[in-house]
Amino acid sequence: MYERKTIPNLNCGLDLIGEVLYGKWKIRLLWFINEGFQRPSELQRKIPDASRRVLNIQLKELEEHELVSKVIYPVVPPKVEYSLTDFGKTLIPVIAVIGNWGDVHEERLRTLILKRL
Repeated sequence: MYERKTIPNLNCGLDLIGEVLYGKWKIRLLWFINEGFQRPSELQRKIPDASRRVLNIQLKELEEHELVSKVIYPVVPPKVEYSLTDFGKTLIPVIAVIGNWGDVHEERLRTLILKRL
C-alpha cells in the first residue's frame, strides 16, 4: 500500500480540505451516501467507472477522517453499510454549492475539458 513520504502542508483551510477530499471519487461517495446509497454494491453501481478496490480505499480514508462511519453486520455473507457522521453531514451543503456551480457552467466546462482531450 502507498505510504506517504512527505508531510502534508496543513497551513490553511484549503490545504486541509484538499487533504481530506483529495481522491477522484470521494465527493461523489459522500453525496451518494447522503442520498441513501449505503451498501458498497450500491455505491459501485452509482460509480461504475471506479474499481471496487479504489472505492474501498477511498471509503476507508473517509472513515479515517471521520466523515463516514461503517457498520459491519454479523451475518453470512457479511453486510456492510456506510453512513455520514455529523461531521460528514457538514460537507453536504458545500458539495451542493460546488455541484450547482458545475451545473450553471456545465456547457463551458464540458467544452474546456473536451478541448484538452
